[in-house]
Amino acid sequence: MSRPPDHPPVKPRRVGVMLVNLGTPDAPDTKSVRRYLGEFLSDRRVVEIPAPLWQPILRGFILNTRPQRSAEAYRAVWSDEGSPLAAITRRQAAALQARIGDAALVDWAMRYGQPSIPDVLRRMFEAGCDRLLLAPLYPQYCAATTATANDKAFAVLRAMRWQPAIRTLPPYYDDPLHIDALARDIASGLAGLPFDPQALLVSFHGMPARTLELGDPYHCQCQKTARLLGAALGREVIVTFQSRFGPAKWLEPATDETLAALPAKGVKRIAVVAPGFSADCLETLEEVAIRGRETFEEAGGTDFAYLPCLNDRSVGMEMLEALIRRELQGWA
Repeated sequence: MSRPPDHPPVKPRRVGVMLVNLGTPDAPDTKSVRRYLGEFLSDRRVVEIPAPLWQPILRGFILNTRPQRSAEAYRAVWSDEGSPLAAITRRQAAALQARIGDAALVDWAMRYGQPSIPDVLRRMFEAGCDRLLLAPLYPQYCAATTATANDKAFAVLRAMRWQPAIRTLPPYYDDPLHIDALARDIASGLAGLPFDPQALLVSFHGMPARTLELGDPYHCQCQKTARLLGAALGREVIVTFQSRFGPAKWLEPATDETLAALPAKGVKRIAVVAPGFSADCLETLEEVAIRGRETFEEAGGTDFAYLPCLNDRSVGMEMLEALIRRELQGWA
């Protein structure tokens, strides 16, 4: 049966995969960082203080002081490709597309900043993607990361008359594919160091302690990732949490305090990994690799190494491809 002459064009049906990461400012300057932090810190999933109490603090104090300091930190890690998080996520999407070929259309988005989830979701739907896998690249589930990425996509869907079918990538903190990729990559990194680390410090992004009390599984999933990773490597690991913000109690022990205390305990040689991040970013490259090293060495440490995230290296992309193909079963 032929279509009526006035029928709208019918696009070929496609499957889509949208990789999602946290976000980044457009440039390492105060204005761009202020805009980015304003969006990030206004998310009720990120800061759970009631808006009438929080917004005056955010607008009156934080956004007038923090952006300048953060811009300096971003400048320390910015490259010709731009923000490291955006550059790596872009490369991950390109590498995944090359690996899965015609099975799906792959794109990428940032929860805060550009390219935005709404823009990319609509672009993929207009390209014919009537089945879409949202893939937040967070191994451990947290309401402030995984949930808010999904929230943003669902908000776009709510306004669409014709919605694509949606799947979401579940957390993969204890998935054998993930643990094996981490173990192989870290073992290779350790073997290439010019010194033998006395300890392996596993640093995860911190969250307010109350998130654990409210039922967020993030802390437990971080601990399990570290435990399985240590078992796979055959060595003890030290678990810490970084990136504290504000006066509230956060998950402990803190990465910076641990790095400052270890040399006095006789640990002068250390390697640090961050398996809660799928791609290196400000928090790993500036906070850990630069400031963490300074903290450790000023306290008396002699040898410090930060081992990069999986990023878009083959071992990480092999894992990501396997995870994505598994979630696309029945579609692609």
